[in-house]
Amino acid sequence: MYSLATASFMLGSEGRVTPVFGVGEKDHESVIQTLESFGNVETKGVFKVKGTTNEVHFFPGAGDGQVQCSKHLTPPIPFAKIKPHLDADGVLINMASGFDLTLETLDYIRMQVRDQGTPIHFDFHSLTLGIDQDQRRFRRPLTDWRRWCFMIHSIQMNEKEAAGLSSERYDEPTLINQLLPLMVQALLITRGARGATLIRQEHKKAFRHEIPAIPAAEVVDTSGCGDVFGAAWFIESIRTKDMEKAASIAAAFASRKATLRGFEGLRASLQHFTEVPAGGPP
Repeated sequence: MYSLATASFMLGSEGRVTPVFGVGEKDHESVIQTLESFGNVETKGVFKVKGTTNEVHFFPGAGDGQVQCSKHLTPPIPFAKIKPHLDADGVLINMASGFDLTLETLDYIRMQVRDQGTPIHFDFHSLTLGIDQDQRRFRRPLTDWRRWCFMIHSIQMNEKEAAGLSSERYDEPTLINQLLPLMVQALLITRGARGATLIRQEHKKAFRHEIPAIPAAEVVDTSGCGDVFGAAWFIESIRTKDMEKAASIAAAFASRKATLRGFEGLRASLQHFTEVPAGGPP
């Protein structure tokens, strides 16, 4: 929902956003109403699943950290639900549970959009989380991470996820050297209050850009900041083809989200504006 609100705002009347995901039967109607309130979100891809919608709970952890627990994980999305909506300018993959897509389904998506050169942006956050018998999430390395990354135009993860992505525990320079030959054109590593790093590949050469954070007036809630960052970057990079500028705008959006509580805070803020101000969000 954070991604959808941001993408909807970024596109305005220029285009539409078509989400594809499953939602519990008792929540379906209210979710559709929320999406329709954006004005440019197509809801045909939102389908009912038996049982309860995926739930995420956060509890205080060690230091300033949090313990994340997940309940009622929804089944993986069938490719048949996704295929009718792939005639698009871009595909944003942002999993809710990390189990929303199988590798097989991702392969079908890649094959479907390959000939059109449609870019795919993949936020790896939830994919890097396992779940134990007490429903607690924990960061896990991916033994098949190369298959997940192959032929993905842009990949996003935070610095802790990057450090733990591979079972080899590659440092960042080595991970970057491993990723780019997989036909990854851009890697975004977010660093919270320290900004983000953009690695872009052009003509088989890598270029590194350090994107400074935009100081937040008062940090209220950082949930959803990565979702907002990814959607803003992807829409802007498709629209302008300027990855560095898009990263700066994304950082501004993420900073703005940190001053707002939850999804409703973000939605209320965005609904006061009709267009994206030059250089960043309201």
